[in-house]
Amino acid sequence: MRIRWPRRVFAQVLLVQLAITTGVIMLATGLFLAPLSAQLDDQAMRQALSIAQTTAAEPAVAYDLTSTEPSPAGAVQVRAERIRRATGALYIVVMDTNGVRWSHTETAQIGRHVSTDPSVALAGQDIMQIDRGTLGRSARAKVPLRDDQGEIVGAVSVGIAYDSVHESLMATLPSLLLYAGAALAVGVLAAFGVSRRLQRRTHGLAFADISALLDEREAMLHGIREGVVALDRYGRIRLLNDEAQRLLGLGPDATGRALDDVLPPGRTTDVLAGRVDGADLLTVSGGRVLVANLMPTGDGGAVATLRDRTELELLGRELDSTHGLLDALRAQDHEHANRLHTLLGLLELGLHDEAADFVAEVADGHRASAEQVAERVHDPLLSALLVGKSAIAAERGVSLRISPATLLPDQVVDPRDLVTVLGNLIDNALDVASFVEVELLAEGTTAVLRVSDNGPGVPPEMRERIFAEGWSTKQSPAHRGRGLGLALVRRLAERYGGMARVTARAGGGAVFTVVLPEALAVREVTALTALTALTALAPGGESR
Repeated sequence: MRIRWPRRVFAQVLLVQLAITTGVIMLATGLFLAPLSAQLDDQAMRQALSIAQTTAAEPAVAYDLTSTEPSPAGAVQVRAERIRRATGALYIVVMDTNGVRWSHTETAQIGRHVSTDPSVALAGQDIMQIDRGTLGRSARAKVPLRDDQGEIVGAVSVGIAYDSVHESLMATLPSLLLYAGAALAVGVLAAFGVSRRLQRRTHGLAFADISALLDEREAMLHGIREGVVALDRYGRIRLLNDEAQRLLGLGPDATGRALDDVLPPGRTTDVLAGRVDGADLLTVSGGRVLVANLMPTGDGGAVATLRDRTELELLGRELDSTHGLLDALRAQDHEHANRLHTLLGLLELGLHDEAADFVAEVADGHRASAEQVAERVHDPLLSALLVGKSAIAAERGVSLRISPATLLPDQVVDPRDLVTVLGNLIDNALDVASFVEVELLAEGTTAVLRVSDNGPGVPPEMRERIFAEGWSTKQSPAHRGRGLGLALVRRLAERYGGMARVTARAGGGAVFTVVLPEALAVREVTALTALTALTALAPGGESR
């Protein structure tokens, strides 16, 4: 059977760790045994040297060597065997200067020439070596033998059986292998624990599966139309897809940086950082209305999703405008029906002159009201907005008044921005007050919009919070959320380099003031316009 390499990550890691652990243990054991063998050899040779030096130090050995003949029962043989038995040496050979043995473990070797060269010892030097002789391989030492006058009269050779050295080495192996086995077992358990943890973290996937998942994740994250921002436990951005970069106005270099370092302070940063609780949180970033949701992750981080609701919010506001227009038309229809009934009654009663006067009065009243707005607000979109809001206010029983100080020329850079600001402020005022006053002023190229009402007003501690996204005291309609009108007003003002604020109104209520620098174009005064203006101001002059 062919052994197949496992596919799962944890199994591959486990096998690799086991192989590495086993290899390291074997290498460590071998590295320990090699110097241990050399150490035991050296220890045996030094033991032989010590026995040889002790034997050579006895004066009787040198005396017997020079005064007797070599024989198995000789004094030298007796002394050497006594020392051998006492020390456990393999052999103790005493030889003369000719290399003839005077003592040996095997008595038959006495009187014969030694099997190894004794010249070094006879020359007066000690020698240690591992060598093979008549009794086999041994650790041996040779030292010179001197008489009372210090003259060399022979040499002493001592051997330690090499089998005993080998046995000493083998005796250490069980303990060594026991420690190596224990270390291997600990390594196996550690490798198994790491592999199990890795299995849980990778959910038992193979390397190919992980690679495919990463590719699919990249394709999905950069292909969906929702912004995705992943944060770690320290608030640093670790993932940012293309849509999130577009919605938040960030670049790819934002990855790895703290959220508070790449986004300005505000509700958007607080929502993404998890400092605001809730689902489907509304926020405004760069003029875009976003819906954010935050999902915590197991490692202490979080993943935030962002949906662009700018177009939906615009459609919702257009729907609100349409509803307002319908309300205005319905109010006008109701008022028109009442007037037609009145006119019909006058005609049936034969009061023709009164009927004509009534029609003229009604027509003059409407024309005067529309002309009054048009004279002070020259931009057609803004004047139409004010006329429509006046009809809605009349239907609700609210008095909507145009301030006598109102004067706005027609050179508006982007009337839609002013319509958004003014419409939001008037709608908020109509919901809470019975009297609303609108004032529009031009200060050079700066447009100042002011809407005051006699409603409950705004407490000082709430005057900043009401401009935050998602903050509202009114119930949200079905098609969109509340709490964006004033936020959009402030963002528009800030985009122009201006400001939006609320103060208290004398007598009760609130005054909302929005300043929009560079919202008006520079009006060129030509000779013709100057002449027209002078003619209109002249006594009895008539403007044409």
